Amino acid sequence: MKHNFKNLKVWQKALDLTDLTYSYCKGLPADERFNLIDQINRASCSIPSNIAEGSGKRTNIHTAEFLSTALTSSYELETQLLICRRRLYGNVAELKQCLNMVEEVQKMIFAFREHVLTRPNDH
Repeated sequence: MKHNFKNLKVWQKALDLTDLTYSYCKGLPADERFNLIDQINRASCSIPSNIAEGSGKRTNIHTAEFLSTALTSSYELETQLLICRRRLYGNVAELKQCLNMVEEVQKMIFAFREHVLTRPNDH
């Protein structure tokens, strides 16, 4: 399924999410630097990275596997953000924006994965 991943709206939105979460993390407690902040940053980077990697795979099934990985990374990120909410960490408005955007990205990944799985392979 070869795509120029930079043209994919889902990849662009996932990259926006990464920027947003990095910005949000600047307001988290310094003692979370090597724990929650690191996990949030890694999960948020994993989402667009897996979308990009999957876009170069040879078959639709392989592409869909990487989209599934991006989706699971988004669930991991959402959980970490919900932990921040429970612990009252960071800026409340920024956190809400992150949670809304992660939900939007999840819907986009899911829809794109379904689209990929219903298309004939591009060879």
